[in-house]
Amino acid sequence: MRWQRIWQAEWVAPLVALLTISFALSLYDPNFRKLENLSNIGFQTAVIVTLAAGQTLVIIASGIDLSVGSVLALVGVVTALLLAAEKPIFVAIFSGLLVGMGCGFVNGFLVTKGRIPPFIATLGMMGVARGLALVLSKAQNVFIPQEPRFEPFLELGTGRWLGIPIPFLIAAIVAVLTEILLSFTRFGRYIYAVGGNREAARLSGIPVGSVLLIVFILCGLTTAIGGIIETARLSVGQPTGGQLYELHAIAAAVIGGASLAGGRGSVLGTVLGALLMAVIRNGSDLLNIPYEWQQVILGALVVLAVLFDQWRRRG
Repeated sequence: MRWQRIWQAEWVAPLVALLTISFALSLYDPNFRKLENLSNIGFQTAVIVTLAAGQTLVIIASGIDLSVGSVLALVGVVTALLLAAEKPIFVAIFSGLLVGMGCGFVNGFLVTKGRIPPFIATLGMMGVARGLALVLSKAQNVFIPQEPRFEPFLELGTGRWLGIPIPFLIAAIVAVLTEILLSFTRFGRYIYAVGGNREAARLSGIPVGSVLLIVFILCGLTTAIGGIIETARLSVGQPTGGQLYELHAIAAAVIGGASLAGGRGSVLGTVLGALLMAVIRNGSDLLNIPYEWQQVILGALVVLAVLFDQWRRRG
């Protein structure tokens, strides 16, 4: 029975795939297992992991957030503008977090009070956030001054601690806290209940509207953290940044075992899904596979993950 429960866990499939592909790449190309290359994977994965952690909460609650890529760009522009205006670092970071949470609040309000389907509400926010990013930046990249006093901020995107990329450490902290919220708190059980059967959750006394609102706010918060990391890594706020990031975040959650029907998923699986995608991209680069075919491979991986989930449920 124990092995059966482990086999049914959402994170088993992405873990097996990640270990298998990593082992094969290590044998085929020794450069894959070099510390520098593994560090690059850490840098590349950090932003998607932070976005996907919040996206996982929304998906488990039977929703979806298509605005995370645009919100990330808006957060980056706001943060970079404040730094360019020589505002203190903590003011710029705090403002960026507020922007992300504010966008999440609007999404949640439209879904809960406006009765708008999450797909439509967040699709609208995707356009609004992208437009605001372009307006505020005048459709130009906002560069952060290369001055010593801004070094602590830039370290958030490029620094290392004990040889580990700081962005990956931040992403790991976000993922661990989100997993604790899901697995060890009453609110986490509420999220699963709402996603599993919203009407049954309501009849059980669960405040469905409040749960959904908080879930979208948390998704906005993790998106803002990802936006700050991205801005610090590039030293620039890009109004056109974050394009297709929402699809990558959703793909990481789905590959990690989250069900788009709601009520099923874990942040651990999502992290493994994001790492699997990063390893495939990295390995494809080492193998000189064209970018176009990389997109084909990742798209096929998402479809296979959903098919595997359906097969496992029937089994």
